Amino acid sequence: MYTYMYMQMEIYRYSSKALCSSIIGEEHSKYRSLPPRKSFTNMKALILVGGFGTRLRPLTLSVPKPLVDFANKPMILHQIEALKDIGVTEVVLAINYQPEVMLNFLKDFETKLGIKISCSQETEPLGTAGPLALARDKLIDDSGEPFFVLNSDVISEYPLKQMIAFHKSHGGEASIMVTKVDEPSKYGVVVMEESTGQVERFVEKPKVFVGNKINAGIYLLNPSVLDRIELKPTSIEKETFPKIASDKLLYAMVLPGFWMDIGQPKDYITGLRLYLDSLRKNDPSKLATGPHIVGNVLVHESAKIGEGCLIGPDVAIGPGCVVESGVRLSRCTVMRGVRIKKHACISSSIIGWHSTVGQWARAENMTILGEDVHVCDEVYSNGGVVLPHKEIKASILKPEIVM
Repeated sequence: MYTYMYMQMEIYRYSSKALCSSIIGEEHSKYRSLPPRKSFTNMKALILVGGFGTRLRPLTLSVPKPLVDFANKPMILHQIEALKDIGVTEVVLAINYQPEVMLNFLKDFETKLGIKISCSQETEPLGTAGPLALARDKLIDDSGEPFFVLNSDVISEYPLKQMIAFHKSHGGEASIMVTKVDEPSKYGVVVMEESTGQVERFVEKPKVFVGNKINAGIYLLNPSVLDRIELKPTSIEKETFPKIASDKLLYAMVLPGFWMDIGQPKDYITGLRLYLDSLRKNDPSKLATGPHIVGNVLVHESAKIGEGCLIGPDVAIGPGCVVESGVRLSRCTVMRGVRIKKHACISSSIIGWHSTVGQWARAENMTILGEDVHVCDEVYSNGGVVLPHKEIKASILKPEIVM
């Protein structure tokens, strides 16, 4: 009797189709209670940091893009904390620009979080797959455990625990996270078998509807994937994954919750709105409250806000900021050490570290101030992009770059 029951349990446990169908789409939560086939105890992750962060200039003229603040912490720290939370013990940063700056900054977090952080430095751009080959010795060991790969620009709720369960269930070689979009014709679409998640093919910017799911830039890969990648400039999306899909070993999990690539200012602001909305649902105690707060607002405990302000919706105010009386802020980020003087108004903008916005000044329409920019009293900025260490004495009446 015991043997028969055990066999039935094992058949259920290892049935890929049964398990896959339980976590596709709306069914992710059901999978959490299923017994694991095996525990991963020494998982690693590679974060594709990339290059110069040109789309987020002038902020990236001061720090590498992954260290740009998002919701009051460096972008990359959101990912590292999420990886640590599900048991990843080592994170490798694939980088070709200022690795010493990244490592020096993250050294403190390595100790605080109890996670090893190292760099794999490219001497030439290697695309999105080449860095995996370069970091091969750092990513694989005798355990044979899969490893995560993340694009550093991606912000989401990082359902990594569910992704591990999904990967165990299907028995394939690689898992990718996909997210639904409203206009799939703008993207490369992942065509997949809905009940199991098996990826059939990829279609770049389809002119006719073939699906509405796109690559979300979060992967879980078996070490064998590295055998498919040469140490040369290679695209994991256009070269590696299609080959794995043709062997019927690539599976896609639909990402629950929000997703955004925040690598450029407009998407950064949209991503902040989505992030704060997620925080409202999952951890509302972290959001600010009070008569001067409208909607979702994140305020660092060391920031000071004066009387008669109206803050929100969708605002992040960083550490050490001073917001004087009568200020209006909406859909914006105010980074560490910024001072907003009396009656200033800021919307749909990013104010870089240690900058000042003068009294009765106004910044809107994707105004981006680099580090240590000082906007004088009563100056108006309509989409101005201002390089670091500048003083703005005259209004910027149309979007332009101020050198």
